[in-house]
Amino acid sequence: MVFKLTQAGFDAVGVTDGTAALDAIETDPPRLVILDIMMPGMSGIDVLRKVRANEAINDLDVILLSGRARDADVDTGFATGACDCVTEPFSPRELLHRVNAVLTRGVR
Repeated sequence: MVFKLTQAGFDAVGVTDGTAALDAIETDPPRLVILDIMMPGMSGIDVLRKVRANEAINDLDVILLSGRARDADVDTGFATGACDCVTEPFSPRELLHRVNAVLTRGVR
């Protein structure tokens, strides 16, 4: 995913788990964050909750990825403050379209 985003002209950084994601977000806040709901250590939902609770970074655009197609996961993502939720499997092209859409419409 990082490769495809970089190839499309984005400055993308990958991390290995939710704790590393939150650290990276707090250290150098990006314009948009893509979080997997099922990340090790701290889930994407938990990272999103911490982002939304932190006044310094709570306006970031966040897209959640979910390997589960259950409506409850998508509902939880949106209720927690996600700008978009993408259910796996998805193509790199679809993700790029979603990223561009969120950045274009300035959801937050």
